[in-house]
Amino acid sequence: MGAPVTRGCRGCGAPSPDRVLDLGKMPAADYFPGPDEPAGAAPGREAGHPLAMDLCRACGLAQLADDDTVTDEPRGIEPRALRDQAADALARVAGAGWLRGRTVREFGSPHGGSWLPLLAERGFTATGEPADVVVDCFGIMHEPDQRAAFARRAAALAPDGVLLLQFHALHAIVAQGQWNALRHGHFAYYSLAALTRLLADAGLRVVTAWEFDLYGGTVLVAAVRDPATAPGPGRPMPGRALPDHLAPDRAVTTLLETEAGVLATASGAPDLAAVRTLQTAADAQANALRRWLEHEKAAGRTVYAYGAASRAVALLYLAGVSRALLCAVADASPGKQGRRMPGTDVPIITPAELLAARPDRILLTLPDLVQEVRAQWPELDGRWVVTVPDS
Repeated sequence: MGAPVTRGCRGCGAPSPDRVLDLGKMPAADYFPGPDEPAGAAPGREAGHPLAMDLCRACGLAQLADDDTVTDEPRGIEPRALRDQAADALARVAGAGWLRGRTVREFGSPHGGSWLPLLAERGFTATGEPADVVVDCFGIMHEPDQRAAFARRAAALAPDGVLLLQFHALHAIVAQGQWNALRHGHFAYYSLAALTRLLADAGLRVVTAWEFDLYGGTVLVAAVRDPATAPGPGRPMPGRALPDHLAPDRAVTTLLETEAGVLATASGAPDLAAVRTLQTAADAQANALRRWLEHEKAAGRTVYAYGAASRAVALLYLAGVSRALLCAVADASPGKQGRRMPGTDVPIITPAELLAARPDRILLTLPDLVQEVRAQWPELDGRWVVTVPDS
């Protein structure tokens, strides 16, 4: 599947990870052409970028193969679902006794959103020094050099501090066929087993974990410095036993068991065949979307979409969607309005324009937004399409 991989693993450096998903050349998911750029005006940026996922059999890290894009994404609006989940997460962490100390340092995500205001309400002060609490919510996956990224987060942690790291779980991506989680600029896709190895190499140990429904399945882990590990990647310190309260708890072992069942892990690494089911899912979903849009058009119904999300870019392009089938995509981000979806002629409009159009169907590209959009625009009830019919 695809060309042989010559680059080493982004996490452990092992040679030649295996190709598990290859979408060919795709538009850059973070480049939304402006109104003065007609479709086809920038073919190199819009359709000339290889997009593939590799899997390392040595450490189990799923990763973006190569990326020749330049980040250029207009900042989106943080969804209510993400804000609500952050508050829920901090409440759970505090309830478990892991939210302690007074200083916090955050490694942010380029997609926006921050836990700092919520932590400030709990008496924490942001600092650039080693902190009692280090937060990374969907940020570390944007780092090309994963080993170095984990080392930086470990260095930002105070001796008795806790790292709170949230990620989109690989077992959820595979189980739900979320192939379009793969995108330019997202360099890593974690199983808990692979994440545990990466943290261990940075001298950290996972002690507990929480699961959330966000994005179909995300995981938040708490990690602390491993007292049984000397400074430096993975060098054991003789005579030091791990205290019982720092051993991985039942939540960690249960999650490892769940993902092992989905990913058919062998020697701790996901099975290649299990992850390669994403290739079948990509073809099936793109074909289903194309058939549904053609069916709706033949029936005389107008279809719009909501959410000019990066994950929608590959789906629309792979399905060969044009304005003839999808009239427009509405988005709340002013930075995207007036532009168009990469690799297509489909314009991005404002929510007000969507309401004025009174479409028959509205494809929701981000299912997590369903409650938010239904509450905000009750007049559109009955028009939202969260799952495209298979036939």
